Amino acid sequence: MIKTILLAITFLLGSYFSNACTVIAVGKKASADGSVIISHTDAGPDCRVHYVPGQTYKAGTMANVYFGMVDLGRTLGDYGKVLGQIPQVEKTYGYFQSAYSQINEYQLAIGESTQSQRDALRVDTAICKQIMTIEQAQVFALQRCKTAKEAMELIAALMEKYGFLPSCVDESESLAIGDVNEVWVMEFYSVGNKWTPESGKPGAIWAAQRVPDDHALIIPNWSIIKQINIEDNANFRASSNYMQVAIDSGWHKPASGKPFIWQEAYSPMLREWATSRFWKFYYDNAPELGLPNRYTTDPFKGEDQYTQFVEPLSAYPFSVKPNKLISVQDIMAFQRCTFTGTIYDKENDPSWYYPDKEGKLVKSAIATPFPTEEMRKVLKINRRRNVARARGEYGMIAQLRGWLPNEVGGIYWFYVDNAYTSAYVPIYAGATDVAECYKVYDKEKFDNNSIRWCVDFVDNLLYLRWQDAVKDLHKVRDPLEQSFFDEQVEVDKKAQELLAKSPKKGQEYLTKLTIERMNKVHKLFIDLRYSLITKYTNNKQGI
Repeated sequence: MIKTILLAITFLLGSYFSNACTVIAVGKKASADGSVIISHTDAGPDCRVHYVPGQTYKAGTMANVYFGMVDLGRTLGDYGKVLGQIPQVEKTYGYFQSAYSQINEYQLAIGESTQSQRDALRVDTAICKQIMTIEQAQVFALQRCKTAKEAMELIAALMEKYGFLPSCVDESESLAIGDVNEVWVMEFYSVGNKWTPESGKPGAIWAAQRVPDDHALIIPNWSIIKQINIEDNANFRASSNYMQVAIDSGWHKPASGKPFIWQEAYSPMLREWATSRFWKFYYDNAPELGLPNRYTTDPFKGEDQYTQFVEPLSAYPFSVKPNKLISVQDIMAFQRCTFTGTIYDKENDPSWYYPDKEGKLVKSAIATPFPTEEMRKVLKINRRRNVARARGEYGMIAQLRGWLPNEVGGIYWFYVDNAYTSAYVPIYAGATDVAECYKVYDKEKFDNNSIRWCVDFVDNLLYLRWQDAVKDLHKVRDPLEQSFFDEQVEVDKKAQELLAKSPKKGQEYLTKLTIERMNKVHKLFIDLRYSLITKYTNNKQGI
């Protein structure tokens, strides 16, 4: 009965965010400041964030393996149903926990994106023996590892021994794992219901590829690993069954003479929620790929699907050397992307236009890139997916700076709700706490002390007169975000001085600064909702 309930929860959660997570990873020679960057948007429902300190354990201690870590409805520190246990290590490291844990005190960061997989690989949680979800594996990696390679090897071992249990509509998963020196991408597929721990066979099909230091990539809920050179241990890793399952299933036929393409073997037919993000990232950062031009100012071009190119998945590389170095701000802009000026731009849909007195088409002041389901039904607007999500949960950009002490070198740029509306706040790897308003969220009850509710409130008020109200948002939010960047040189300097004298004082400074800034963001959204309702109340809308 319990497993049946868990299966139902898995389906409901998965249907909510299975095609919502975008990962961008940037090597240290492809970033504007020399940092390694790992980012992740639109994660699981539990947008609350809290710090989990490192601990020391006695020999023989066991660590719980949980299911449901991404879900809401529990107190902080309650991670769901215990499915099993694994041996605990003597010492764990501190890390930040939300639905998906993403950065630890050693500047090790992980971004997650759910992928699609073939039906034959799916598992039934009511009968399968697998217990290791991707989010639980991330926690173990951040607790026990200091480098991306260590994390990759640990996660692979956990998945093989305990079995990969999909927790998002029974789909596959991918991770971008980064430290201050390098990035690895890992992809996992499940092995069906017949696997048992006693079989001696791997409990997952997995492959990993190192990202060249001067490259960047996107994972838009789709596999990106292609050919695998298993002899090149410095750049590729894979489970022993990485090709054999595809051969046994008829998805790859060696006799054909065609190379084994991991991406083609295990993924089903490509879907548009992935192609649009693939296209945007690579069209903007790698024009030499010759991808179709989907930019247009014509609101009717998006409706003209007859003339649109349908490119093969092979058009998109694993990674690319970008035509310009990528900054944290560039990734913020991409995470906020609504495909403005392209055929995917819902804010420029023909339904938003009407003729003025001279017969010229003008855009309505309520035109939004996030039309609700009812708006789409009435206005007949396509449901094409933005990068930013109006129904988002949270997201992050991990900036990993190896030339600085870990405490200040690692910056966890964090936002809640919709990236387009929300504000990023820097949380330092050396911080040991966050503001209370980021620890509070009950989706069934509004709470003024919850940053998530306050951002969501503003997000809703924008609909009163979107085209004008969003400018008011930018007027106050953008300068606050910019101030965090402007102050960074001084913060780095002061933190290093304090850390050199006393690691404890350095951490206290970074913790206090992190909390102060989080509270500033909270106040900004509280104040903004009052100014927006005053300015755009429906009493002024000509009703």
